[in-house]
This record gives sequence, structure tokens and C-alpha cells, in this order.
Amino acid sequence: MNKYTEKIKKNSIIPLEFYQQYDVKKGLRDVNGKGVLAGLTNISAIHSFDEEGDPMPGILEYRAINIKDISEHLKAENRFGFEEITYLLLFGELPTLEELTTFTQVLAAKRQLPEDFVRDIILEAMSCDIMNSISRSILSLATFDSKASEMTLENVLDQSLCLIANFPLLAIYAYQAYNHYENGKSLYIHYPDENLTTAQNILRLLRPDKQFSDIEAKVLDLALILHMEHGGGNNSTFTTHVVTSSGTDIYASVVASLSSLKGAKHGGANIQVAKMLDNIWENISDPSDEVEISEYLRKILNKEAFDKQGLIYGMGHAIYSVSDPRAEVLKSYVKELAEEKGLHDEYNFYKKIERLAPQVIAQERNIYKGVSANVDFYSGFVYQMLGLPEELYTPLFAIARIVGWSAHRMEEMLNMNKIIRPAYESVLTTKKYTKIEDRNA
Repeated sequence: MNKYTEKIKKNSIIPLEFYQQYDVKKGLRDVNGKGVLAGLTNISAIHSFDEEGDPMPGILEYRAINIKDISEHLKAENRFGFEEITYLLLFGELPTLEELTTFTQVLAAKRQLPEDFVRDIILEAMSCDIMNSISRSILSLATFDSKASEMTLENVLDQSLCLIANFPLLAIYAYQAYNHYENGKSLYIHYPDENLTTAQNILRLLRPDKQFSDIEAKVLDLALILHMEHGGGNNSTFTTHVVTSSGTDIYASVVASLSSLKGAKHGGANIQVAKMLDNIWENISDPSDEVEISEYLRKILNKEAFDKQGLIYGMGHAIYSVSDPRAEVLKSYVKELAEEKGLHDEYNFYKKIERLAPQVIAQERNIYKGVSANVDFYSGFVYQMLGLPEELYTPLFAIARIVGWSAHRMEEMLNMNKIIRPAYESVLTTKKYTKIEDRNA
């Protein structure tokens, strides 16, 4: 193997100067972090620069609605929003109360797996990797679908709703199997409650006693909303567009996107944040000493501490520089949950890291744009406070992002199909389009 790998290195490495000579962007980003134009989408938009090209606080819009406005309305009315924002992303408009009630009932009715599926597919073939287990389950579901390859919009919508409804079951049942067979814990397979929201059902399915508080469910609901969608150029959603354009079925498309999301530079980052913060907490003598914290962050950055990769996880983003709006929204809820859990000191510790890390990075690195906390920085802390196992951090991302993938798949289908497109041309030309920038690392 050593001899073979040396041959690969000898004959496969492309000299760096060739990228400059032919103006090829490594990772499809230029030196300023701007993505290569790769398509158009009307589903979501990201704004991080003003009209003059100067960095500004980040803005994330779902169907032209600011995510901050969405979260503020939900918080003001003290209600759940996952189902409503799913409707918004899929159909392009907010539902009326009657439409939302009907749509919620549709999702609840579809939240059931084929008979014996849990026993034969999930329990009998347990995997230590929950994301791999979900992928296998998705491909297995295709064998139960007599219309798996039918590419009509109506059928793909129906398939999408089934996947959105059942992703929580696939993820949590896979974890319960792993926790039982690998860790020797008791096996709990609870059924979902059709009267509960997606966030409530996730906690119900996961916990042995099926109990949870209102604030726990609402914070999880918000976290899911914030992870639903993030432009068409993030790695997994871009994968959705590429694979869908080949004409493949939804099951293959979703598994491809799951494989992309699984990567540590995409959906797996929040696990590293949680581990890193635990490591810092354990290796400093005084959590209130900002000098000591800064020095340890410097060690992490210089590959002398934690995983020795030279990365302060949860800091920085491919597009945002001044601020990540998702992190700002989540942070406001984190404080409330931390107070309920009696974790005020831990919350203050996270705030210190959030403030000190950009300072240390600026001192140690030559960076072309600002660095701020991204959504992964606080989502890992939220999951810890909710008592969620690390094995479910990335699957939770998938439970949310299947909504965005579904919306993008149908958008791609409509715009690549020359038969369907003319009927929608007059409507489409009135829409405000957003550029898709491929932000693959």
C-alpha cells in the first residue's frame, strides 16, 4: 500500500502554479471567498456584502423573508414553526391557518414506515454510523415505492413529504439500535404522536420516558428551522441540483446529499465545536480568566492542543464575515435554555470564546475577511443541553435539511424540463432570482 500511495502522489498532484496559470479556483472560490456562479434559485438568499461591496451583517432569507423576522414572529407568538416554514420553502408562500392545519395533518399521516421496516432494515442491520444507516434506509424505502422512478412533479412532491415526515424516525430508530446493540443500553422504539410537532416528536422518540419541556421543544424547533436551508451553493444542496439534473430518482438524490452533509467540513462541524469547548474547559484552571483562555485558543490554532488540526471550530464562514444571522438567532434562545438547565456559567464561557476567538485568529492568521461565530458554534451547545447524543448531531442537520433539498430538487426539475417549463414561464419571470454560488471547501 505504501508503494502504491507513493505512485499516486507522484502522478496525481497538480502543481499550484497551474491553478493560477489557468485561473482555476481551488474549491470554486476566489481569494476573496466569493463563489463561482453556478446557477439560480428562488428558494433562499444569503447577503453578506452591501451594494458597494463592503462586508455587512449577514442576512439569510427564506423565499425573500428574513430568517430573523421568522424567528421573532414565532417567539412573539410562542409557537412552533417547523411545519409552517417547510410549507414556505416548498410552496413559496406562507400558509393560511387552514392551509397550515391541513399540511400539518398531511405530514402527520405520512409519518409512518412500512410494516416490519424498523425490525428488518434498521434493527437487523445496525450500524455504528447513523448517517450511513439513514442512507441505507432511504435506498431500502425505494424498494417499497412502486413509483420510485416516476419523475412527475406530483409524485416527487409526495415522495418529498414522506421523506420529510419520516427522517426523524429513520435517524432516531437507527440511534436506538446502535445504543442498544453497541452500548448495551435498553432498546426503546416509541411511535410518533400525530398530535405533536416534528420537534416534539423527536424528543418523544428519543427519550425513554417520552417527556420534554416546552422550551426544550421550541429551541429544537428553531434549530431545525435555522438548518433547513442555506442557499443553493452549500455542498449538500449543490449536490442535490447536480444529481437531480441527471434525471435520477429522489432516493438516489437524497443519499448523495446525505453523503455530502456527513463531511466534517459541512454537517459534522457542530460535533467538533462541542468537543473543542469541552477540551478547553477541562484544560484551563479558571474559566473566567480571559488571558488563559486566549492562550489556549492560540495553542489550538498553532496545532499544539485539542485535535492539533489548527482550527477553532465554530468560527468563520465561507460567505459571512461580520456575522452569521443563524448564530445570532440561536444565541438568543440558548440563554433561555441555559437558565432552565442551570448552565449559566457554561453559557458565559461560550460567550467568552465567541468574543476572544476572532481576536486570536486575527493576531495569528492573515485573513482576507472578518471572522465571527457560525451556527455550528451554538447548535452543539444546544444539543448538549437537550441531552442529545453526539451521534445524532449531524442526523439532526439532515432532518432539517431534507426540506431544503426537496425544494431545490423540485426547482431543478421544473427548470431542466422543457415540457413543464413553458406553462410556468409567465410566473417565473416575475420572481426575484438569487445567484447560486458553489461554496464547496
